[in-house]
Amino acid sequence: MSPDEFRRAGYAVIDWIADYWATVEQRPVTPTDPPGTVAAALPGAPPTVGGEPVEAVLADLDSIVVPGLTHWQHPGFFGYFPANTSGPSVLGDLVSSGLGVQGMLWATSPACTELETVLMDWLAQLLDLPHRFRSTGNGGGVIQDSASSATLVATLAALHRASQGRWRATGIDRRYRAYTSAHGHSSIEKAARIAGLGADGVRSIEVDPDSQALRPAALRAAIEADLAAGDVPAIVVATIGTTSTTAVDPVPEIGAICAEYGIWLHVDAAYAGSAAVCPELRWSHAGLEYADSYCFDPHKWLLTGFDCDAFWVADRAELVEALTVLPEFLRNAATESGAVIDYRDWQVPLGRRFRALKLWFVLRWYGAEGLRTHIRSGVALAARFADRVRADDRFEVVAAHPFALVCFRLRADDDTNAEMLARVNHTRRVHLTHTRVAGRYTLRLAVGAPQSTEAHVDEAWKLLAAAADDLRTP
Repeated sequence: MSPDEFRRAGYAVIDWIADYWATVEQRPVTPTDPPGTVAAALPGAPPTVGGEPVEAVLADLDSIVVPGLTHWQHPGFFGYFPANTSGPSVLGDLVSSGLGVQGMLWATSPACTELETVLMDWLAQLLDLPHRFRSTGNGGGVIQDSASSATLVATLAALHRASQGRWRATGIDRRYRAYTSAHGHSSIEKAARIAGLGADGVRSIEVDPDSQALRPAALRAAIEADLAAGDVPAIVVATIGTTSTTAVDPVPEIGAICAEYGIWLHVDAAYAGSAAVCPELRWSHAGLEYADSYCFDPHKWLLTGFDCDAFWVADRAELVEALTVLPEFLRNAATESGAVIDYRDWQVPLGRRFRALKLWFVLRWYGAEGLRTHIRSGVALAARFADRVRADDRFEVVAAHPFALVCFRLRADDDTNAEMLARVNHTRRVHLTHTRVAGRYTLRLAVGAPQSTEAHVDEAWKLLAAAADDLRTP
């Protein structure tokens, strides 16, 4: 593809994306076709001769791919957590793909590393993170693909510290433990399994029945029981904004316990970390001065397309020591000088994309005030929806909603609530998901799509109220 051919095709693709965003609200949020529909519409073999015009590819996008999508940018998409993207983010990704650099070492593309280091310091300032996470000291940040990878990296570094680097050694008969709340993300268990701690390597700590947050007393009891059994407590993962309800674990108390026992504290704020760009929401980050590592996902609620997790450590030397492997073919003068950062030592893969570009585009387009406006809009819309729920005696809000997620249910049995959710989602005008709170089937409405407005939240409520009416009718 020549530069001129690329330019013509690129204009067509950008127009297609812009048209998609302009019309996404008119589409059903979720597809209607049964499994296998998209696969059946595709040829059984790859093309033999190339040169197919981009218009033909875009036509197949319209006829085959788009009807099979769940539209995460739809203003009626209220499921899971948001997965925002934006024009600046897409343009930054486009530039990254066009440059095609490999940023595994400073030497393989110096600007790729240095821009990322500066941007992570910018983000730390925006969230008012402790200074120990800044690259100007002993800490620093790096972009991971997801909070799952950040948790894995933190777990590996914690195990390295807890064992003085010997946890993988043969003949070492010691059991290492990880701890998180009963509402901690599934990635914590996966990280423990990958790290070799076994299927039962994570201690699930009970939560307060009212706040749904981890109980520090229960954490302390679990740690002391493991120590008495000869096990080694390696890492505690506290959560700011749990997946089920956005509960905020009491990080100050948890941090004090970790400091007392010398345990690595990782704070997972994958969803709610974005809220800290707003000063009035930074209460949720109290206690971060205890944390050895912290992460949040700009790709959830900060208008930056997937994949982009921001991960910081207080002592980058510990992380590098745990993960570095330096074969001869990667040796170079810059690395050996000790004057540069090689991000390959901060992650599991060797290679890395220039993810910082899309974040750079987003921060420069929106600025701090633009990002705060986006977050505050989501919080306000969620509060508006919660007010509707509370005003109807048939419903109840079942957990606090400090951010932009509302957990609620019909005052009825689990089957009735599941049927109500199914009926609302079947309209394909909105899409919600569910969880369980205190064992009860609970609906979740998560605001975050960039185009969502009061009208879309109100429509979700009207559909829910109508479904409730139908289910109450004999």
